[in-house]
Amino acid sequence: MSDQDLIDLREIAPAEVEEIDLYQRREKIYTREIEGFYQRIRLFSGWPLLLGYLLLPWTSWDNRQAILFDLPARKFYILGLSFWPQDFPMLAFMLIIAAFALFAVTTFAGRVWCGYTCPQTVWTSIFMWLEQKTEGSRNQRIKLDKAPWSLEKVTRKIFKHGSWLFVGFVTGFTFVGYFTPIRELLPDLVTLSAGQWATSWTIFFTLATYINAGWMREQVCKYMCPYARFQSVMFDHDTLIVSYDKKRGEPRGSRKRSIEHGELAVGDCVDCSLCVQVCPTGIDIRDGLQYECIGCALCIDACNSVMDKMAYPRGLIRYTSEHELEGGKTRWLRPRIIGYFLVLCLMVGVFWYNVFSRIPLDLTAIRDRTQLYSITDSGAVENIYTLQLANMDNDMHTFDVTIEGIEGASIVGTTRHTLNGGEVRSISLRVSVEPGELDSPSTELDFTAVAVDKPSINATTESRFMRPIR
Repeated sequence: MSDQDLIDLREIAPAEVEEIDLYQRREKIYTREIEGFYQRIRLFSGWPLLLGYLLLPWTSWDNRQAILFDLPARKFYILGLSFWPQDFPMLAFMLIIAAFALFAVTTFAGRVWCGYTCPQTVWTSIFMWLEQKTEGSRNQRIKLDKAPWSLEKVTRKIFKHGSWLFVGFVTGFTFVGYFTPIRELLPDLVTLSAGQWATSWTIFFTLATYINAGWMREQVCKYMCPYARFQSVMFDHDTLIVSYDKKRGEPRGSRKRSIEHGELAVGDCVDCSLCVQVCPTGIDIRDGLQYECIGCALCIDACNSVMDKMAYPRGLIRYTSEHELEGGKTRWLRPRIIGYFLVLCLMVGVFWYNVFSRIPLDLTAIRDRTQLYSITDSGAVENIYTLQLANMDNDMHTFDVTIEGIEGASIVGTTRHTLNGGEVRSISLRVSVEPGELDSPSTELDFTAVAVDKPSINATTESRFMRPIR
């Protein structure tokens, strides 16, 4: 390469390189309100979840709050079921099932969770609706933000942020109500007599909701949510995604409605940019699949409304697969989907079997370590134990405590104990054994507790019995 060629390259290169500022300020997105088929689906999918979140803490079940995670008492009530810290493996298994179900749905229909039921999406939609009601349409909001400060502008801003804070408070208060009895929490907050932790967490989640749904919005989906980053791993060529049909839409061009379809040498896209104006993450779906797309289908409804006005067929932007865009057909039933479904059914079946077959009783035996053994006046060897007996059922039961493992061993103390539902009791007792029954300095000993009225509720735990070394 000659020196002249190098000079030419240096002159050309700066004009061809596009500079991107990685620390550029966020440009505010002014979304346009749109109605359509998929927005009605979003309404019917989001509102039941939202109402369930808000109303479940106020619902009573067996004279108790329907869902309550009582951390100080280490008891967790979910509808008619009671869970304890010992049941945490079941909670972990439930979370694994939820994650696996999310992967299966994503493989089949893309990011429908993000677009229709994700809390960030639902709350952001509520905040955007409040913004539209207080500040007006998209063009009105743009004009309002550019206008100098005035009484009208201050009033509209106060109403907007006041409504956001109110929704944030209801959200934070309800969330704390899942961990503190909500019927007691409300009057305590109103009278400023709530505890420090309840007040602090309510304020924290109020501000978190206000900031995430009101200010950050699409930034949470684009930069904070890890799901946006690894979702593409679960996609295949038959996954349903929101896509723009370039073969049908290109080349773009504006036109009058009076012109017949196909009369001009342009595609169906009229380049109205309505799909960009309604997008909550501010992307142009016509640029292809992008990780910022949450699959909310707002662009589909916007484009369909334009196609209707132009008397063109719907579906220029639609839920489709890469196979279909390339001229093929979407394979609905494929090995990956079938495998996901079968494994998911198996996991759900195992989970519910464990839930309904679990024994609501926990027994722990702790031998006194300060005194390995003691010798009675009759020559018998005694060990002292503390039994931790937890009745994890909702009903009261009477339990008989027995021992096995050493011939002739007997319990010195009370062996029958009555516990209320959810009660935990520490029981101190002594076990006496004749020296001739012990073959080694340490012998395994099993404690068993059985409910008198319901023998199926029983638990066994092991410990060691110590004697002097001969």
